[in-house]
Amino acid sequence: MKALVAISRIFVGVLFIISGLIKLNDPLGFSYKLQEYFSVDVLNIPFLEPYALMISVLVVVFEVVLGVFLLIGYKPKFTVWSLLGMIVFFTFLTFYSAYFDKVKDCGCFGDALKLTPWESFTKDVVLLLLILILFYGVKYVQPLFSRLATTVLALLSFVFSLWFGYHVLMHLPVVDFRAYKVGANIQEGMRIPEDAPKPVIEYTYVFDVNGKEESYTMRSGYPEVDGKLLRAESKLIDEGYQPSIYDFSIESEDEDLTEQYLNEDNLILVVSYSLEKIESDGAKRLKALQDKALKHGYKIIGLTASGEDAKQRIKEAYNIDFDFYLCDEKALKTVVRSNPGILELDKGTIKQKVHWNDINDLKF
Repeated sequence: MKALVAISRIFVGVLFIISGLIKLNDPLGFSYKLQEYFSVDVLNIPFLEPYALMISVLVVVFEVVLGVFLLIGYKPKFTVWSLLGMIVFFTFLTFYSAYFDKVKDCGCFGDALKLTPWESFTKDVVLLLLILILFYGVKYVQPLFSRLATTVLALLSFVFSLWFGYHVLMHLPVVDFRAYKVGANIQEGMRIPEDAPKPVIEYTYVFDVNGKEESYTMRSGYPEVDGKLLRAESKLIDEGYQPSIYDFSIESEDEDLTEQYLNEDNLILVVSYSLEKIESDGAKRLKALQDKALKHGYKIIGLTASGEDAKQRIKEAYNIDFDFYLCDEKALKTVVRSNPGILELDKGTIKQKVHWNDINDLKF
């Protein structure tokens, strides 16, 4: 038992720290995932959606801290009970997601590692078994250092986690795991190779044949049946090749301008997934950004999911002249974790990307 506890302690502690730090690197991204879980279509608790960011930060800070607590042996009973409660909740969540096919990616490791719902559930089951070993062998979880040193390390882990979460919210993730990281080319991310695997879709046709319902399942073609088609259903078996970028666009009300702007040199892109929710302090800096960009020969445009009324209201309120074009809200939330956020593009390649707090760091 002592050996099992030691192995479980190291494995669980390290995994909780890694998983927590990855999500703490991008708490906004994890909050978007929580909003997906809270939505009417999943857990049906939409009243929690406005608090998703706060819950996100608390959960991931607690996750990192518990991992550190376990490794250094700080308050073993509290730590193991907390780990057990957390993993039981996550196991339920991933099982619900997988069984009912509600959420395609649990967000356990943010954008660094994508797991299918069933892979996430399996991972949580393994963790649950290891934490149960810790639960029954908690007497073997002893502090590694003196009481004072252990307490200081525990406090430092908590302070560091809070500071790190605050830092990335006020700037941008320290490590960008998304397809829109600096140096990435958007056109290349959208490209689908000619020999890429195609989606596999299974079709089920139900016919009325002489008064009886008969069903036929096929992956191609149409069944030759002497009867009346009652209904048809389709099921996605394999998504096939999925490009890393698939929902990015630059559109006006009546025209797709994506290719045009992705072939521009020296383009400044102001991203606001929602102009209604734009940070006023950030919006106030857009006029100076616009003037500076134009002075240095750059073209500047905006991208948003908001409608025409919101666009005009923002332009008038903050005295800006550049046009806002349309893009999917989810895509814009992925492009940059800031509202507004600013990118420099050169023929579709992302040269710079900053939070609105860091507009002055842009180099023209």
